[in-house]
Amino acid sequence: MSADDTSRVLVSGGGIGGLAAALALARAGRPATVFEQTETFKEIGAGIQLGPNAFHTFDALGITDKVNRLASFPDDIVAMDALSGERLVQLPVARLFPQRFGRPYGLIHRADLHAILLEACRESGRVTLHAATKVQDHEETPDGVVVRTHQGQTYSGAALIGADGLWSTLRAGIVGDGKPRVSGHIAYRAVLRADEVPDSNRLNAMVVWMGPKYHLVHYPLRGNELFNLVAVFHSDRYEDGWDTYGDPEELHLRFQGAHPLVLGMLEKIESWRMWVLCDREPVANWSKGRVTLLGDAAHPMLQYLAQGACMAMEDAVCLAGKVQAHRGDMAAAFLDYQQARYLRTARTQLTARLYGHAYHAAGATRDLRNAFLGARTAEQTMESMAWMYDPKEIPR
Repeated sequence: MSADDTSRVLVSGGGIGGLAAALALARAGRPATVFEQTETFKEIGAGIQLGPNAFHTFDALGITDKVNRLASFPDDIVAMDALSGERLVQLPVARLFPQRFGRPYGLIHRADLHAILLEACRESGRVTLHAATKVQDHEETPDGVVVRTHQGQTYSGAALIGADGLWSTLRAGIVGDGKPRVSGHIAYRAVLRADEVPDSNRLNAMVVWMGPKYHLVHYPLRGNELFNLVAVFHSDRYEDGWDTYGDPEELHLRFQGAHPLVLGMLEKIESWRMWVLCDREPVANWSKGRVTLLGDAAHPMLQYLAQGACMAMEDAVCLAGKVQAHRGDMAAAFLDYQQARYLRTARTQLTARLYGHAYHAAGATRDLRNAFLGARTAEQTMESMAWMYDPKEIPR
């Protein structure tokens, strides 16, 4: 090993979580190498919701100003009944959140956030980036970790972080829990130009329409130039692919009977990308020696709390802090990191499932949901989110 290798951390996966981990380590003075299996460092998908907890991580990563220039900041979060058109919740996040949680609530294109992290890694001078490089396997040595790529190359480092997503290959050797849990929910995602959005839905708000076994989310991106749409419904259809073309006929069949404002949005989209929504059971241990997991590799969650990317970035900041605190004892740092994180991420995983049931309620359950949400004040709704957003709740 070279002198550099004795401190360098290897990161498998160049998505938002992997880049955030490399950047957090670099800011703590530790070099990192990131391996990304795709031909270039890029993100698929469209919009990401940024809770106040995400903005606290941006502060720690030194990218807040860049995020603020590209994010949209909605006035409200709005929840609607997708059958009746009844407004159940109007939470004025622009007015309430900065005062209560110290940071705003925002919306950003996933590719924009990824590009910000990528640029920051390059500017750090401590992050090496390898595209078209898949980590095939690894082994621990007396003084570090050696990884082998699918091309037969080997790289040495002090430790290895698996930020390789839902289908993590590194997870198998640590957790060994097989394939992800298929939720039975399908997400169709698309982006519209703002001028194509019907006037009634062209709001500076994150809007969710909740219906029986389906929901629709829409919100503005890139200074209200675009609108992100996500339509989710129950389906027994399953494909291993993460990013495949959806079937518009199936989509419209599942949303049959929805409010005209919902159907009007769906009719504007000619081409949809489809994702099968999966998660895993929470675990308390995702580290083994000098190897640990981060983000979806450690605690994949359904999207109902919009916290997947946020939790991955929280992981990154916490992990870098533990590495710094333990002064190079990677095994101890990784155990401390998972101990700090696992209860919070487990709560997010399980609460996201619960929210999915509430979003898709029918019959008496729908009536109960509507009555419960309609009876709460904006302040009560906000306080129900404090466990996610209050900076005092974020492990360091």
